[in-house]
Amino acid sequence: MNARSWWLIIAVGFGILLNPLNSSMVSVALPRLQDEFRLDFTVVSWIIFSFYIASAIAQPVMGKASDVFGRRRIFLAGLAVAFLASIFAPLSTNFGWLVVFRIVQSVGTSMMVAVGMAIVRVHMTKKQGTALSVLSIFLSGAAAIGPFVGGVLLHLWDWQGIFWINLPFVAASFALAWKTIPKDDTPASALSGRSLRQWMQQMDAAGILLFASGLIALLVGLLRLTSTGQASFFNVATGFAGLLLLAAFVRREFTVASPFIPLRTFAQYPAMTRVNIEFMLVNVLYYSIFFGLPSYLQLVRHVSEYHTGLLMLSLGLCSLLASPLAGRWIDRSGPRPALLLSSVLMTAGSLWIVLLDQASPVISVCIALAAFGIGNGLNNVGMQAALFASSPKEMIGVASGLFSTSRYMGTILSSLLISLVMGGTFSFGGFRILGAILAIIAVSLVALSWRGRSAAQLQKSS
Repeated sequence: MNARSWWLIIAVGFGILLNPLNSSMVSVALPRLQDEFRLDFTVVSWIIFSFYIASAIAQPVMGKASDVFGRRRIFLAGLAVAFLASIFAPLSTNFGWLVVFRIVQSVGTSMMVAVGMAIVRVHMTKKQGTALSVLSIFLSGAAAIGPFVGGVLLHLWDWQGIFWINLPFVAASFALAWKTIPKDDTPASALSGRSLRQWMQQMDAAGILLFASGLIALLVGLLRLTSTGQASFFNVATGFAGLLLLAAFVRREFTVASPFIPLRTFAQYPAMTRVNIEFMLVNVLYYSIFFGLPSYLQLVRHVSEYHTGLLMLSLGLCSLLASPLAGRWIDRSGPRPALLLSSVLMTAGSLWIVLLDQASPVISVCIALAAFGIGNGLNNVGMQAALFASSPKEMIGVASGLFSTSRYMGTILSSLLISLVMGGTFSFGGFRILGAILAIIAVSLVALSWRGRSAAQLQKSS
């Protein structure tokens, strides 16, 4: 690759790393935000919910929008949006405004993730595999070091630092992208030849609205019920309205020509459906630890943000180290043995959490982190391989989109699980209950992995 190609990769890499970096840094900042704005744990969890709900919606929408407006325009616009959010979020006078700017930040960073890989794939005709693997390092590396970076920023400054850190990455990415990403060849007629109604139908705007409003209403009802402990009319009515909206969303997605989430695909390909269910459960397990353990360390064990970040670094490093080894193993034996070992490791990690007590050395937490980190590294590669094996070639684009949706649903469910278990106050007893629930989920994942392994062996023998 020539120098211009490398600068293009770096430009895109600096942009796409902002989404995983910002989603992971906040895990260490939850106790600080809870104290700063005088909130209970259930309310402060919306800093997580808002980001993942917005990402789940924005990434597929912006992927479609790039076909109309052009990938370069979407990428540069995403950088501008992320820049504004990173400036205004630290100036928030209350938690509500912080959540608003967090949503804006999620939309901006999702715009870059949605088109970054495509930009490299389209404009680099040589050594695409190398280029895409480098971008994967930007994505996975940012997620891995996010808690450590967040801990350092909280130690040196305050929670505002987790937004200010974005500014140099945004500036560098914008300067390089402006020079290295070729201009879009989308003609102006492509924009003017389509009416607003046609564009909204292609985006499935009604489906997006039903999905977002239903999910938010359901979360509000459940979390208020947990926080207040009262089954008030508002809590029940809001939760029930959310269920109705989600039911309407499901019905719509089976009937429209261009659905936001093509649910018909799940019914047509049961093997692919099983992979997505497994992937969602994996993310429930992993992100329950990812977001729950920093709060346990800080609020229960009174570990500083800096040392919490250091401990959480072991989770990301184990995941990064396990991924290339998993790739070699999967090339020889297929994805199912690796997925089975991953689910066993996550079961062991969950049980280890249950066995911890308040006198256990803090370093012993690293055992659970290592189990989940290695398990996640095996899953990152194994689930992708299982998805490709279970999806028809002509459906691989749709399958990849559904796969990303399953990831986001898993992260949202993990935050919901933590909030429901903990209620308003993060406690040691609640953390052990969380570990027990995760162990049950992990055992069910073992059963699914074993069933998938048996099915794969039967298909191979026939």
